[in-house]
Amino acid sequence: MKGKRIFALLVIFIAGLFVFFNSTSTEAAKAKTPKASKEGQACITCHKAQSPAFVKEWELSRHAQKGVDCYSCHRAEKTDTDAMQHNGFTISVLVTPNDCAKCHAKEVKEMTTSHHAKAGDILNSADNYLGQVVGGQEAVAVGCVQCHGAKVKMSANGKLDTNSWPNTGIGRINPDGSKGSCSACHTRHNFSKAQAREPQTCGKCHIGPDHPQLEVYEESKHGILYEANKERLNMHKDKWVVGVDYSAAPTCATCHMSATPNQAVTHDVGARISWTLRPPISKKLVNDAKKREAMKDVCGNCHSSPFIEGHYKQFDNLVNLYNDKFAKPATAIRKELMDKGKITKADFDDKLDWMYWELWHHEGRRARHGAAMSGPDYAWWHGIYDVAKNFYTEFLPEVKRVAGPELYNEIVKKYLDPDVRHEWYTKGMSKEQLEKIKKYYEERYGGAAAK
Repeated sequence: MKGKRIFALLVIFIAGLFVFFNSTSTEAAKAKTPKASKEGQACITCHKAQSPAFVKEWELSRHAQKGVDCYSCHRAEKTDTDAMQHNGFTISVLVTPNDCAKCHAKEVKEMTTSHHAKAGDILNSADNYLGQVVGGQEAVAVGCVQCHGAKVKMSANGKLDTNSWPNTGIGRINPDGSKGSCSACHTRHNFSKAQAREPQTCGKCHIGPDHPQLEVYEESKHGILYEANKERLNMHKDKWVVGVDYSAAPTCATCHMSATPNQAVTHDVGARISWTLRPPISKKLVNDAKKREAMKDVCGNCHSSPFIEGHYKQFDNLVNLYNDKFAKPATAIRKELMDKGKITKADFDDKLDWMYWELWHHEGRRARHGAAMSGPDYAWWHGIYDVAKNFYTEFLPEVKRVAGPELYNEIVKKYLDPDVRHEWYTKGMSKEQLEKIKKYYEERYGGAAAK
């Protein structure tokens, strides 16, 4: 009898546990179910069948936790230029910075005054001529504008014109007049901060022969440390302060955007950049000293002041070497040949145009970015070595061919002879000339020249 009673109590206890855990798991499931408006729920119900992956990603997002649903972001007014009717709702497929600014005003304001928002300005540059005319619009649509952005157009039926969409270029020009695409970095529909902090996110665009920042980062000590320690970086955290929330390695975001103990997060990616390394001849930017101090503050969380000052001295020296020895004379020589009718003023119709283009647009940029980001192979072998090889073995011989002997000698005297560093090429290297160059470098850089 006693055994039956114990058995009965055990059954009741187990049943109670089942009810408790079942109700607890049900409550937990309810707690994790994202809240959505009536309109948003209609979107979710339909899209769970048609495109379940992005609904799932939204469910895992911070937006979902905060009750920001599909309709919150995609709703539109009938008067909006990109409005369309969709299953009884007025929506816009595009979510533009103007839409994001309703909740993220500070971030959008910083982004829309940054280099990123101006990336679409390439449409008025030689890059675009090269893509549109020399290449072709079909290549531009799937290449150039997917990073730089382009003007998104609407079709007569109120839908996005497939000649300009899809397009998540960072400098996209939207139908509502806003510039930029937040989803270029904060990929839909999760909008993860951790994903936006990944170097590969920047590498979608900052990669390749003319702007290899991702490759430079990967070969640098910064990239090596990231690969070895990425699981220690706490990249999922809301607050992400270098030296406080993580210390093992920096990512691109660390240096250019993220918070330090002394600086807040910024969506102005140029706020800490003191040189512009994009054009044929590098230039210091407005407020360059202030911007450099902001970047040095980031560096100071991992490096000592002498290390930081030494890095910047070597970086500046490389940029000045590129500018003064190669970029300025090449630019001036090409202009003189144009002015004297030896080549046309149009781009890319003379062989010399292509040589000049690659000298600064590809090789020169690689050298400068290599020095900026501590990538030695890009600073030298993919950089200044290629610049010098192009300049001396291709560019100058072509100048001689189109100019003729008399004008070429004038050009050498005017643009090369004043710089002793060209004497090895123009005059050959005697012992005296080697000593002269050695002395030049000692005086310029304040130390003994390399032997």
